[in-house]
Amino acid sequence: MNIEEFALGDSLVHRVDPRVKIVVAAFYSVIVALNGSLQATAASICFPVVLIIVARLSVKRIFARMAVVNFFVLFLWLFLPLTGPGEIIYSFGPLDIYREGLLHALLITLKSNAILLTVIALLGTAPVFSLVHALSHMGAPHKLVHLFFFCYRYVHVIHGEYHRLANALKIRGFKPGTNMHTYRTYSYLVGMLLVRSFDRSARILSAMKCRGFTGRFHLMERSEVNRQDYLVGASGILFSVFLLAVR
Repeated sequence: MNIEEFALGDSLVHRVDPRVKIVVAAFYSVIVALNGSLQATAASICFPVVLIIVARLSVKRIFARMAVVNFFVLFLWLFLPLTGPGEIIYSFGPLDIYREGLLHALLITLKSNAILLTVIALLGTAPVFSLVHALSHMGAPHKLVHLFFFCYRYVHVIHGEYHRLANALKIRGFKPGTNMHTYRTYSYLVGMLLVRSFDRSARILSAMKCRGFTGRFHLMERSEVNRQDYLVGASGILFSVFLLAVR
């Protein structure tokens, strides 16, 4: 599990201030999500693709991330074309395929991929610690910043704990199947994972209090937004305005 696999690099996109990345990614994603034009939604993929090319990100790894999201989008293609009312373009026995359902599934697919590519190109190219600092600089609620930071910090720990428990099951000869023993074993696995996570969180909280933690992180440095940051930010905002004009 590597959340920061795109954060390593020295391209123009990697050097953009994280605050600019957060603002542009949020604004652009909202515009894409609310846009109902199929042409504008198709054009919205161009901006993140350009950023990905400039950042020189691995296309293979990006496709691997997109495959996970599109696996769930695939279910929309199985059900939305069968919903009406609208123009029937094909009938298969008792099932009718509607043109509006197909267009709606296509619109959702383009939106989800455009937003995912935007998040990868902007937020994925920034280290998580820099995003946490950027949120603090932008005045985000401290609890939200702490939640984001600790989720990132300890998702690896919980993931490793799960693998240790799963390996212990394999060593003891456990073979999953469709029976009550399997369901009971997996319920024990999830329960033990929750218990260990809660126990670890209690120890972490005690350790933080011993070190004088008072509920907020103190920022020792402040970064400045330079000319290239404004350039990338302005390009994202202008392209968002262009999407609103396309019909």
